[in-house]
Amino acid sequence: MSSLGHQIATSVLVVGTGGSGLRAAIEVAEAGIAVMAVGKRTAGDTHSVMASEGHNLIPTAADRWEQHAADTLRASCLLADPRTALVVARSAARAIHDLERYGLRFDGSGDRGIGQRDLGTRTNPRAAFPVDHTGPEVQEALRERAERLAVPVLPNVYVTRLLVDDGTVFGAYGFDLVNGSRYLVHADSVILATGGHTRIWRRASSGRDENTGDSLRLAAEAGARLRDPELVQFHPSGLIKPDIAAGTLVSERARGEGGTLLNNLGERFMTRYDPGRMELSSRHKVALAAYTEIKEGRGSQAGGVWLDLSHLPRDTVLMRLPQVHQTLLDLQMLDVTSDPIEVAPTAQYSMGGVWVRPQDSSTDVNGLYAIGEAASGLHGADRLQGNSLIELIVYGRIAGRAAAEYSAKLTGQRRSPGAIRDAEGDVNRLLAADGDQNIRAMQRSVRDLMTRHAGIARDEAGLTAGLAQLEEVETRMVDGGVHVDIGGFQDLAHAFDLRSTVLAARATLECALERRETRGWHIRSDYPDPSPELQVNLVWTPETGVRREPVPPVPTDIAELMRDIPADGKPRP
Repeated sequence: MSSLGHQIATSVLVVGTGGSGLRAAIEVAEAGIAVMAVGKRTAGDTHSVMASEGHNLIPTAADRWEQHAADTLRASCLLADPRTALVVARSAARAIHDLERYGLRFDGSGDRGIGQRDLGTRTNPRAAFPVDHTGPEVQEALRERAERLAVPVLPNVYVTRLLVDDGTVFGAYGFDLVNGSRYLVHADSVILATGGHTRIWRRASSGRDENTGDSLRLAAEAGARLRDPELVQFHPSGLIKPDIAAGTLVSERARGEGGTLLNNLGERFMTRYDPGRMELSSRHKVALAAYTEIKEGRGSQAGGVWLDLSHLPRDTVLMRLPQVHQTLLDLQMLDVTSDPIEVAPTAQYSMGGVWVRPQDSSTDVNGLYAIGEAASGLHGADRLQGNSLIELIVYGRIAGRAAAEYSAKLTGQRRSPGAIRDAEGDVNRLLAADGDQNIRAMQRSVRDLMTRHAGIARDEAGLTAGLAQLEEVETRMVDGGVHVDIGGFQDLAHAFDLRSTVLAARATLECALERRETRGWHIRSDYPDPSPELQVNLVWTPETGVRREPVPPVPTDIAELMRDIPADGKPRP
């Protein structure tokens, strides 16, 4: 430890202070077990605040939790773990009530009950939503509840390594992003809630230094497996500019209210891809259509297409799409009532992640849990809208309770001085690195190759080329240079981000190469149809590469509720 180091002990350590992390910490605190949460951002500046779609629950007698589970499995193209889908569907209503208990007020709550919104691709409207923006309000309610419970939350702490001894986690090691002081946190159990890996593409809805694959690297280096990292959801309409806000999403409600998509010829190009539903087609069809227009040279000069609202009555835009209108004014000084918006498909959500057990979100490493976008199992090849937020709350509670019980049952605390020395030495070596290869430039190289070779549409030649280019980056990393300056230790964080990005990219490329089929969001232009042989999960580790794992069978009563699922596992529109 350095002279400025901090040594802390707690029963449960939560890494990540977004929605899932705070919900887990709340559960541990309410169980009377010591807990601490650390995050490289503040609790109010997390990816969870980006969500706006609402939470799925079962609000009426006309809907049943079994139908919610069936809809989830249908949407997943039969790659979701049915046991996970059942857990989330059964627990959704309780999760909503927990949020109300923390002070969140949903639209229509009180005497009128909770209102619900239809988000598409489901049999019944079941998305509960706050009066204003879902993500920020949920995050604020959780933050306030954690404060009332006096949960210690440490911001600006970058976790570089999980500490493991003989297959059992016993804490984490990291540093302060501002002053570089080290943190050694001993813990009986650790909950990983550090998001997904969408930032390894050039355009992503996540913030600049989040979702770089931290979860995948930390888990894999600790000895856990990854599942289906190739399954990533792309949003059809992310902003291209300004650079600082590139990837900011334009709500799909813009298309729902009558927005049209145009190419650089002024053509309403969805006539070529879905003339029946046009812009109201499924999300992956719209994203693929935009990608195709851009790739074939009919996109904008900056590599996008145009989302046009100017033909709509001004009052309609101001009343029905106020957030879209205000966001474009703030970011681009663009009035969407008169000018079109330049957008492009944007990496939005990691549907794969760390392999976890459905009953408690535990991993292969004793005492280690993963939740939220860090975990896998619920979404398969396509995420049912409304499920990401409810998953945070459901498994935040379940994993928090499991981690607390695991800690309470321990008769002693495991420690390994060697593991601690290795973690410390890792940071010291990077701080001493003075090579001529720029860390940020190498990150951009990875994002560029992933966008070029493993974006929305993929093929064998492109994925193989992507792996070859990734190997070049891995070779250059040896000569990386880290420079600490008056602005803090952000360059050191970028060096660890690069490690995470490279590992996440390799897992994604190798699994995408193995999945020689088109299923949900995994689109192989050289294998355009689903393969019954690939109705499996792809499990990956750095040591073993890709292995196939059977998906557990769907219970008969749930299978009977699944609609329009043909034998090949590909849902019909």
